[in-house]
Amino acid sequence: MEKLIIRDDFIKLGQALKLCGIAGSGIEAKMMIMDGDVKCNGQVELQRGKKLYEGDTFEADGRIFTVVK
Repeated sequence: MEKLIIRDDFIKLGQALKLCGIAGSGIEAKMMIMDGDVKCNGQVELQRGKKLYEGDTFEADGRIFTVVK
């Protein structure tokens, strides 16, 4: 499991996908989420603006990340 370190209280899912290098752009992140290819805390997430807080996990492209502040 990899860590995604954030400075603020939360990060939006689309931004997280770009920051960790899974998605190259916002459009790519949006399409991955809309296609059901992304899980948050073990469940498929369809909201690009889903807020991730410290301790949340997300999974995409065979990689799992934990949000750390």
